[in-house]
Amino acid sequence: MKIKGLIALLRPHQWIKNLMLFFPPFLGGMLHNLQSLSVGFIPCFSFCLASSASYVLNDLIDAERDAMHPQKRSRPIPVGSIMPTIAVLLSVVLAGGALLLAWQTSLVFFGILSLYLGNALLYTLKLKNLPLFDLFSISAGFLLRLIAGGEAFGVFVSDWLFLSVFLLSLFLSTGKRLGEKISLGDSAGDHRQSLDSYSEIYLQGAMFMTGAVVLVTYTMYVISRNTLIYTVPLCAFGLMRYVLRIESGKSGDPTESLLRDGPLFTVSLLWVLIVGWGLYGVE
Repeated sequence: MKIKGLIALLRPHQWIKNLMLFFPPFLGGMLHNLQSLSVGFIPCFSFCLASSASYVLNDLIDAERDAMHPQKRSRPIPVGSIMPTIAVLLSVVLAGGALLLAWQTSLVFFGILSLYLGNALLYTLKLKNLPLFDLFSISAGFLLRLIAGGEAFGVFVSDWLFLSVFLLSLFLSTGKRLGEKISLGDSAGDHRQSLDSYSEIYLQGAMFMTGAVVLVTYTMYVISRNTLIYTVPLCAFGLMRYVLRIESGKSGDPTESLLRDGPLFTVSLLWVLIVGWGLYGVE
């Protein structure tokens, strides 16, 4: 067993999604210092362990299909660098560690993380093969992160923020499916069963629809905060840049898109800086 393969199996680059836990306190103006920020370290790490547990299990279940995929065939389990028994044990240990940390945070947080793990398990075993259910299951994962962040920091998650995250996650997951449909072509269904039920036109329409509504709900969220209204153009640019990326035949994976697409990363960083200045730099 190689350390490099073990790290690849955990997909630590995907942990960036768990920064969603910091959205409620960040947007609520609560992260004034390192002490307030440190409250989220253990909750965030518990979600990192939980998400890695689901990635390991997913790779184990999909090993045969991944072996035929042009990109996924280089993953540790298909190439044989990690044995299936090791993968099973690793997934159980990661999930157990995540639950233990969640229990130390609060009972409610433990319940939220348990729902996250249950949703991830259902997605891996069944929902990822069912059209629409796969998209809404992915969205549920983001929403549970958001709610968990609110619980960990004791911050109320507003209706508009909830809707914005829900629709944004649908937008991103639809775009990812469209990107897979375009790149895999006629063999798309061989790699992901639900892709047989989606046409490119349907996925495009769903992506455009959710993207437009995201812009509306986000605007409604910030319109009461004059210091944040200037982030709306950044939101519009980010949504349109992601669509352009998908239509150009590039990967729709949200993490890969953020980390590898220069303009998208830059506009995301600007959003953080402007929101931070608006909430923490303006008295």
